[in-house]
Amino acid sequence: MIENRKQKFLDYFEKLAPKYSTYKKRFKYYWKDIINYSNYFLSSNETVLEVGCGTGDTIAGLKAKRKVGIDYSPKMIEEAKKNYPNIDFFVMDAENINLEEKFDVIVFSNVIGYFDNVLDVFESIKKNCTPKTRIFIASYNFLWEPILKFGEFIGIKKKSPRQNWLSITDINNLLYLSGFETYRTSRRIILPINIPIISFLLNKFFAKLPFINSLCLNHFVFARPIFNIDKKIEYSTTIAIPARNESGNIENAILRIPKFGKHIEIIFVEGNSTDDTWEKIQEIQKKYENTHDIKIARQDGKGKGDAVRKAYSMATCDILMILDADLTVPPEDLPKFYHALTSGKGEFINGSRLVYPMAKNAMRPLNILGNKFFSLMFTWILEQPIKDTLCGTKVMFREDYIKLANNRYFFGDFDPFGDYDLIFGAYKLNLKIIDLPIRYQERTYGDTNISRFRHGFLLLRMVFFASGKIKFW
Repeated sequence: MIENRKQKFLDYFEKLAPKYSTYKKRFKYYWKDIINYSNYFLSSNETVLEVGCGTGDTIAGLKAKRKVGIDYSPKMIEEAKKNYPNIDFFVMDAENINLEEKFDVIVFSNVIGYFDNVLDVFESIKKNCTPKTRIFIASYNFLWEPILKFGEFIGIKKKSPRQNWLSITDINNLLYLSGFETYRTSRRIILPINIPIISFLLNKFFAKLPFINSLCLNHFVFARPIFNIDKKIEYSTTIAIPARNESGNIENAILRIPKFGKHIEIIFVEGNSTDDTWEKIQEIQKKYENTHDIKIARQDGKGKGDAVRKAYSMATCDILMILDADLTVPPEDLPKFYHALTSGKGEFINGSRLVYPMAKNAMRPLNILGNKFFSLMFTWILEQPIKDTLCGTKVMFREDYIKLANNRYFFGDFDPFGDYDLIFGAYKLNLKIIDLPIRYQERTYGDTNISRFRHGFLLLRMVFFASGKIKFW
């Protein structure tokens, strides 16, 4: 028997169904923003389930190779099937989903306020998730409750039964209790109607600023399942070592890499050295050919980013790692990155040099200040903590890197270092990014290849570039 609250909402939506799509067109500016923001993180080869799809207008606008919508209102589903016959729609209670299919993405678009028991809904979708499924939740900011109620009072908005007004903290807690974890939250739209120029300026720029952002109408929560990882599974790892003028470090790189995982493949890519680095790499490959799987290459272009791409194009293993040939990130720490990734703690593991005290001469004061500045900027841009964007060691699964490379056209070839190419790409793929603190060591051979001022200005330019592609698009 349907509870009184659920019956009230069912009666409301059954009555609303025939004119719901027409009603939503009055607020198409607002709904279009939800669709566009969701599509930023979607690709056309994914499968999507929308829970509480109504008449199907939102899921119809999403990028996906397969779309499924469910709603417990028969009349809403009837309208959805009539409007979008190429999408599969089912009458179904969100608290008791009986679909067996698994989806890449599950979307809740401003509907969790209508559920009788949100915890039961989140529990219900677990069987439709893989370890890589993403949960997208859009909901109203509870600070807007009196404004929306006033809109109902004066007739701008249709009056509805009282819904749940959940904060981001409430949603995060319900997800965690259901076996999911939130890895990023964001807020959008300060003015939900389209007033030419004014809405553009407020929503595109001012709504992204600190404090003002907390007043936005929409909350977005991105979550993923918490799965128990099978510790018996071991993965193979490719370690890419870009090397320019690092002759004195090549053999130590080999000797200091510990054994971990199923197999280790090492790829040296030499880049326009003026010393005997290339000759040393060839010598070391031959010397350790019976004990180590070593591949070597000379890069075609310039910059560390080009060298890393060269190495990754040659890689054959499950996991991709970068180890700078200056060995300021200790090779002995690489198993920590492996375990952070394979245990499911994160999907893009970013080394951080700015947590522990550094060796005395490991980094110059201006470099430290610059790194801290860029850390603050990119934490704001990426909407998640990232303490050290320029640490050379970054780790991800090769299958995710292939997707990142296929999606590279979105940002373009803008980054000679390679760090931001990977970080921005991981953000666009909606991967969970986490920092892993390392003890940053003093260089023992050669000089740094980084020019603090010339490259500093380049990084500043990339902050503006990223802001346009991520924050203010």
